[in-house]
Amino acid sequence: MNRYLLTVTAFALALSANAQQNAPVTAKDYEHAESFLSYNTDPLIDRASVRPNWLAGDKFWYRVSTAQGNEFILVDPVKKTRTAAFDAQKLADALSAVAGKKYDANKLPFQSINYTVDGKSVLFTVDGKKWNYNPQTNQVTEDTSKAAEVKPPVLTGRAARGGGNEVFSPDGKRAAFIKNYNLWVRDVATNKQTQLTTDGIKDFGYATDNAGWTTSDRPIVSWSPDSKKIATFQQDQRNASDMYLVTTNVGKPKLMAWKYPLPGDKEIITIQRVIIDVDNAKVIRFNIAPDPHRATLSDDISSSGTFDDADWKEDGSEFAFVSTSRDHKNEKFRIANAQTGAVREVFEETVKTQYESGWGAINWRYLPASKEIIWFSERDNWGHLYLYDATTGKIKNQITKGNWVVTKLLKVDEKTRTLYFVAGGREPGNPYFSHLYKINFNGKGLTLLTPEDGNHTITFSPDYKYFVDSYSKPDMAPVIVLRDMNGKLLSPLEKTDISRLVATGWKAPISVKLKAHDGTTDIYGLMFTPTKMDANKKYPVIDYIYPGPQGGGVGSWSFAASRNDHQALAELGFIVVVIEGTSNPLRSKSFHDMNYGNMAENTLPDQITGIKQLAAQYPIDTTKVGIWGHSGGGFATAAAMFRYPDFFKVGISESGNHENRNYEDDWAERYNGLVENSDYDAQANQNFAKNLKGKLMLAHGMMDNNVPPYNTLLVVEALEKANKSFDLVIFPNSAHGYGAYGPYMMRRRWDYFVKNLLGAEPPYDYQIKPRPSQR
Repeated sequence: MNRYLLTVTAFALALSANAQQNAPVTAKDYEHAESFLSYNTDPLIDRASVRPNWLAGDKFWYRVSTAQGNEFILVDPVKKTRTAAFDAQKLADALSAVAGKKYDANKLPFQSINYTVDGKSVLFTVDGKKWNYNPQTNQVTEDTSKAAEVKPPVLTGRAARGGGNEVFSPDGKRAAFIKNYNLWVRDVATNKQTQLTTDGIKDFGYATDNAGWTTSDRPIVSWSPDSKKIATFQQDQRNASDMYLVTTNVGKPKLMAWKYPLPGDKEIITIQRVIIDVDNAKVIRFNIAPDPHRATLSDDISSSGTFDDADWKEDGSEFAFVSTSRDHKNEKFRIANAQTGAVREVFEETVKTQYESGWGAINWRYLPASKEIIWFSERDNWGHLYLYDATTGKIKNQITKGNWVVTKLLKVDEKTRTLYFVAGGREPGNPYFSHLYKINFNGKGLTLLTPEDGNHTITFSPDYKYFVDSYSKPDMAPVIVLRDMNGKLLSPLEKTDISRLVATGWKAPISVKLKAHDGTTDIYGLMFTPTKMDANKKYPVIDYIYPGPQGGGVGSWSFAASRNDHQALAELGFIVVVIEGTSNPLRSKSFHDMNYGNMAENTLPDQITGIKQLAAQYPIDTTKVGIWGHSGGGFATAAAMFRYPDFFKVGISESGNHENRNYEDDWAERYNGLVENSDYDAQANQNFAKNLKGKLMLAHGMMDNNVPPYNTLLVVEALEKANKSFDLVIFPNSAHGYGAYGPYMMRRRWDYFVKNLLGAEPPYDYQIKPRPSQR
């Protein structure tokens, strides 16, 4: 009897060992993995960035972090010099003597400085008190001097928008704001408020921001250069459908309702364009039908930070804009008379799939002085710039040409007829690396201004005489230099020091080049492997996916010490891959359109063939493939588990837009087409849930006003109808990104892959504790 019990026990233990395969993963292992998250890696990077603060005479200063603390650097582009802004030890001693408190030269109690008008003294503030340091006398005194004028940096995109709920006029004398659905202005000097419009009502207000899920109290306006007029719109969402969410709390839940039209809705949000004469509080309506709430760059009419697709004539007499059709297939370039509201049609462009004016920046410009227009188009299969005659609407010439992509038009110099722009794919190597170029309006004189291999980030001086160039790669930390507008190197500024990071065992991801599912097209990605590899072992692979098509999984191709939790997961015993599949942007038009009208493909054939190619070179076990993603990546993850159930074994689908008829109208109609012209049923994940074979975790925030949670609940219901087992994580009061519960979701993600893909037992309820940066 005892012998029989021993035999049964031994057999059970053998079964358990065979099923689990690996020893438990401990809390210490999780702690090690956590050390590779950004809040632990970023503080170990020194001399990584330069944010120039421009002064008179084209000089600028910046503060750079080091292992010891901080340094202040002064740069003179004219003299091509880079020196310490002051002797930190002497300033610390002088400040300590006068303030009666000991200060460390490496950790001075201020983050910004200025100079007196004569440039002889450094000005700074400590604990609300202003000080003046004279390096010649080595004296710190209370500051009573006049500071030198500080030139604001040249900002683009959301950075240019600033904070607060007011938009200031170019001369800084007035500020526009919304009050009771109407537009008002405030006189900055006197604080007097003047009402500009009077007929704004709920759901038909002026300058209001609503892109389905993006909302703000800040007005969406474009001031004329002379600060006398405002271009904006009256937003009509009276007949648009509502979306509803309810809170979870003790007592009755609170209903959240807002305008959220869906694909196929008869009525969507529209805008009635107006110009407002501020001095006379006069509203001038355009003599055109309302436009769909659309822009050439995205669904949000304010995606670039102010008012998208808007460009004024310098004297405020004309306003140029682009009207985008509901399906993004037709763009009309128009010019309005700012006095009468009469609109002149200049030209239009119609495409078969969807038009966009660039990536991260709108690339068209109205040039009234020469009666010309710079226009962006992919008509030759690549994103390029064209010169149009603004009077006739006829094309004068193509400016840029070739098998590469203009991504951002940064500067138009009308005097020299020169364009400065960022582009990718022209130089050998990774086509996602951005470089700065200049070219003449006539298409001649194309010049590469940033020749080093890598991804370049540009910051111009306010007068556009110089620019700071920071370039890097995923496996190369930033190098930062100063150049003139011809690309001439004037001075090296910083070379990032990652020695402290490397000393911890950190290593960079591996850049990979693969073939897409068509066997011809080159695709690119990153691979993260454990820092300590076992040469005798094959590793389960986790595919992080974000299929776009408005963006990709890699995101920026510049250096980053940590990308999401990819390396952390690798440390737990996986190889993690991120593959930019076909249908993502920054390549050719045909590349981007490969999945147009078939969103369910989600680059999944590229992911599968890419993983198989990597397995031929690296120790990847293709019988243990996991996948996860958030939002569009959540949609793709569930699609992978349902459509390729024999390849993908474990999936984590976070906040997925599984049914695009349940997601805001613009995104789906832009990339999928109108409902009447596309088979949305064939792309809805719930219709394929019955095919699930592996382990699937679904997660969603129940107050998600971006991708409403009903997207995931449709899949939940379908899985239950099909009698399928799955796991579900709900965040009752969280929005799209889970907020404070992000670390919890990360831990659940680690647990799920460790248990179901690695075959090991994770530590019980490990707590990931993000820490603020030490800098």
